[in-house]
This record gives sequence, C-alpha cells and structure tokens, in this order.
Amino acid sequence: MKEPNIEVQKSSGEKVLFSMDKLRSSLKHSGASHELVEDIVMKVRDEIYPGITTNEIYNRAYALLKKSKSIFASKYKLKKAIYELGPTGFPFERFMAAILKYSGYQVEVGVFLEGHCVTHEIDVLAEKNESTTIIECKFHSDKGLNCNVKIPLYIHSRYNDIKEHWINGKREKNTLEKGWVVTNTRFTHDAIKYGVCANLYLLSWDYPKNEGLKDRIDRLGLYPITVSTLLSNREKQFLLSRDVVLCRQLKKDKFFLDHLGISTKRKAKILDEIGQLCNP
Repeated sequence: MKEPNIEVQKSSGEKVLFSMDKLRSSLKHSGASHELVEDIVMKVRDEIYPGITTNEIYNRAYALLKKSKSIFASKYKLKKAIYELGPTGFPFERFMAAILKYSGYQVEVGVFLEGHCVTHEIDVLAEKNESTTIIECKFHSDKGLNCNVKIPLYIHSRYNDIKEHWINGKREKNTLEKGWVVTNTRFTHDAIKYGVCANLYLLSWDYPKNEGLKDRIDRLGLYPITVSTLLSNREKQFLLSRDVVLCRQLKKDKFFLDHLGISTKRKAKILDEIGQLCNP
C-alpha cells in the first residue's frame, strides 16, 4: 500500500507528513480486526488532501469505526474523551483519583497539607501500604499544549516544602513517596529530563512507555464515561456532576440512568456498551 506524500496539520499548527502506520496503530488500539483497520486506512488515505487537519482525519476514522461497532469507536476516542473531562481540571483530578482507587489506593481530592513555609492544596492524596503519595494534575483543554518544564519545577518545590514539614514534624506514620505530576497531554523533553533528575514520577498520555495513561486505562478497563458513543453531552455532564467519572462506576450505579429519564431499551444498549468497556 503506497504511502501518500501529503502534509497534514496537527492541532499545534505543526505540519507533518501523513502516516498510514500511525493511523493504523491508533485504529488497532480500538480492538478492531486487521481487516477493518486496513479497510478504514485505505478509505481515509483516498480522502485526504494537502493541509487537512489531524482532527478531520480522526473524525473520518471515528465515523467509520462507529458505523462498524460502537465499542471500537469508544476506545478509539479515548484521548478526545479525556479532553472532554474539561474545561476545568477538577473532573480530571477525580478521574485520576478513581483510577488510583481501583488500583488499591485510598484517595482524597483537594486536600490541604502543611509545608515548612506555607500550606498547599493537593489535587490528589493517595495512601497504600503505609505510604502516602502526592499527585498534582495538569489538565490542558487545548490539544496543542504540552506540559513544559515549568510545571515539574513548580510542583517539585511544593513537594519539597511539604516533605520538609512531613519529616521534621514527625507526626506522620506514613512514608512520603516521590511526588507525581500527571497531565492529559504530553511532557516536553526538558520536563521529562527534569522529572527524572528530580526523582518525580511523571505520567502523561504516553509516558512512561507502556505505562502511560492510555496503557493503564486499557489494561484495567478504567475508561471515563466520556468515551461513550451512546450518552449525550448533557447526560455525561450530569453524571460527572454526580462524581460518576468511570464507566465502571456507572455500571455499579446504573440508577443514575433512571434519573436521566432514559428509556429501558436505550438503557440496555448503554449498559451493554459500558459492560464491554469495563472488561480489560
């Protein structure tokens, strides 16, 4: 299959050559069969033109997946679904807390901790096996923005202030683990370099390799409710306002669908979709 020599425009404004391999890889991630993936790649390849945006390419591939099977489309839209947790960062913080909770942590969101110099509000506080982890979330609603070195620099200074109080106060029974910086986008090269040097744990869409957000979500089946192709935006916002951020939570608390006045037939379809997503 010949690769077309066509430039496409990323959300950052950068122009790059269209890659069938990248499109193929993202489609495989949805769980679609090899035959379906190749069919969609060929159709998209034949429809692209110079200057087309990556968002337009995504929308076309998404529509073709959805036409075939909604569960494939749901998994394919994972990255976009995390952006849909915005425009504020609070739902993303709750999403991260929910992921950690299902990974065996006890979690709290929006906790105030004393530092040596000042008091700090922490996005997520996670405890497990007598260890405490401080997690700071950086949510970007703009797809073109990455997390630069200023973010881990700032968070590291806050972590050190809390750590000094934690150690000198000697009132905490738990060990304070390394601080986390989590973003829904990507880290710049310098941000990663500083994070490694400063002993911070960095977590982004695709970092660390094979342990990024997309890998964890797929492996654990912890998809945000915003991946659903059957729920409307209004219904998703209602659920998020009720602190239901994971499909797994909706599967457990299905009575929320009754509160939305959803018909029995449509409710069954939604729960079937949710159930498939919850199986890692």
